[in-house]
Amino acid sequence: MLLLRRHLKRAPPQVLCRFCAVMGKLQSKLKHSTYKYRPDGIIEDRIQTKAFQEYTPAHVDTVSVVAALNSDICVSGGKDKTVVAYDWKTGNVVKRFRGHEREVTKIACVHKSNQFFSASRDRMVMMWDLHGSSQPRQQFSGHAMVVTGLAVSPDSSQLCTGSRDNTLLLWDVGTGQCVERASVSRNLVTHLCWVPRQPYILQTSEDKTIRLWDSRGLEVAHIFPTKQHIQTYCEVSEDGHKCISCSNGFGGEGCEATLWDLRQTRTRICEYKGHFQTVASGVFLPRALALMPVIATSSHDSKVKIWNQDTGACLFTLSLDGSGPLTSLAVGDTISLLCASFRRGIHLLRVDHSRGLELREVAAF
Repeated sequence: MLLLRRHLKRAPPQVLCRFCAVMGKLQSKLKHSTYKYRPDGIIEDRIQTKAFQEYTPAHVDTVSVVAALNSDICVSGGKDKTVVAYDWKTGNVVKRFRGHEREVTKIACVHKSNQFFSASRDRMVMMWDLHGSSQPRQQFSGHAMVVTGLAVSPDSSQLCTGSRDNTLLLWDVGTGQCVERASVSRNLVTHLCWVPRQPYILQTSEDKTIRLWDSRGLEVAHIFPTKQHIQTYCEVSEDGHKCISCSNGFGGEGCEATLWDLRQTRTRICEYKGHFQTVASGVFLPRALALMPVIATSSHDSKVKIWNQDTGACLFTLSLDGSGPLTSLAVGDTISLLCASFRRGIHLLRVDHSRGLELREVAAF
């Protein structure tokens, strides 16, 4: 270092300018590495040091939600009122869809299809086709407030929507008509998820409860034990046997994800504690990723964590500094995750097995 300083002192001004410019570019692409250790020596937090690719941005403002349409294309929505289909493997916008008058809050994709739905603060739900017009194929209007829940039935014939107006509506996708309506006092819906191969719909609420609805009549089939904090999100495993719910919170109070059994016992299996702000999303990761079953969570503390599903142990933490609250998480393919954020768009994350189970950011758009 001393030798470098001596050479720089003797160098002409133009050489110094070139050196500073190169260093500036290098620092803009690299992130500093920070580690936080627990007393047992396990790495608790890591900010990656490798540069990542900056793709064409999908949105011009906060991204509220991202969902995987297939193994190449994701669909996202946000405060710019647009729905965007994006090829995250090439870094290109496939198509932009416009129709909502306010922020897009939820996206639900139709299984093995090019169709998807979007919900918004404008109280509307719209159906889109990737290869169709940039105008909505179908519109669903029936809620009195912002639509905060959206779930498609396994056979794609029905759509369930939920709102802060305390209601759930069940729609016939083909006709666009509402066929069932249910209302529960103080049930401010935060998320909906249809159980695979079942007639049941899982729902989280600001009243701190998780409800299981039977779509045959749209009645409550089960209420899970009430949590201590608002439940922000829910996700069901591919086999339909388990589900995750996420809690809001601050300073480490609340801020957990919970694993529940959806079968006969319908009991709490495990809790995942370690975030310091609201947990906004949680997903079951493909079994090919690890020797044990694992889940991932994203939080308003700008961190994505990978957990051992069975023990609740945190296996890895990735800090996406500068991104602000992380709003949504989706499985892209067997080794990739998509994470939406307030300030830096959508992050493409990849599971790395070179030094055990790790997560690194490879691109942002």
